[in-house]
Amino acid sequence: MNKVYGTAAEALDGLLHDGMTMAAGGFGLCGIPELLIAAIRDAGTKDITIASNNCGVDDFGLGILLKTRQIKKMISSYVGENAEFMRQYLSGELELEFNPQGTLAERMRAGGAGIPGFYTKTGVGTVIADGKDHKDFNGETYILETGLVMDLAIVKAWKADTSGNLIFRKTARNFNVPAATCGRVCVAEVEEIVPLGSLDPDHIHLPGIYVHRLIQGQHEKRIEQRTTRAA
Repeated sequence: MNKVYGTAAEALDGLLHDGMTMAAGGFGLCGIPELLIAAIRDAGTKDITIASNNCGVDDFGLGILLKTRQIKKMISSYVGENAEFMRQYLSGELELEFNPQGTLAERMRAGGAGIPGFYTKTGVGTVIADGKDHKDFNGETYILETGLVMDLAIVKAWKADTSGNLIFRKTARNFNVPAATCGRVCVAEVEEIVPLGSLDPDHIHLPGIYVHRLIQGQHEKRIEQRTTRAA
């Protein structure tokens, strides 16, 4: 099975449709699948529900899909760096499902592991718990959260072999691994593709069984917030 495609558009061919659900890896601007996001923008796919830690910034990452009004709903933990996100949400143009960060990561992991739901203490006694099943374990109250299974997962890794085994670099590992596992189809973009057998099995962060399509490309190394001091 050849998993390597020439471009992001080719790798997404036949996978996109209006109203689809999608998991996107990354944290802020670190480890985001920027090439695949740009290809989705160019494809014009609409009414997408996206599960991702955040929604990028106004002109980069998932923020470019907000700008073109292609996102219907976000399932996120943090949205504080995106003014357009705030504007669309406050005006009622965008649906938002807030999740505590650990809960969102576990919902993705659970969906990828075939676990339909799990109980957690996080959110008990807050609006997060509204409408959710409550259950006591050892005298403590927990709420039921459901696993996420999405139509498509898009992720960004540092290195891959031709079978789709992935290595992430440092913080870029973040949400990419659980996001990759919860997609019915996973497309990954990487900085380098090496021959099968080149990677040390002990260094692989995500087995290729989870990755269906793969592209190599050039990536922008943005700094989300630059803090400096006088010389």
